[in-house]
Amino acid sequence: MKGSEFLRKVKKLGKVKGIKIELIQRRGKGSHSTLIYGQRFTIIRNLKDELKTGTYRAMLKQLGIDEDELR
Repeated sequence: MKGSEFLRKVKKLGKVKGIKIELIQRRGKGSHSTLIYGQRFTIIRNLKDELKTGTYRAMLKQLGIDEDELR
């Protein structure tokens, strides 16, 4: 899954659950961005790159999202 696809799915889930989503591009180094999901946040690498499995699961854990919710 690419970073942009992850972001799209998280935004869709947040809309369904009524949770505020915000992507801050200026808060991060280089191509990194901060994704705020309610009261939680994670860092997203370049949106065009493929997410590695460990990184993907760590981001879900930081946001408090179950992997099944994004499918």
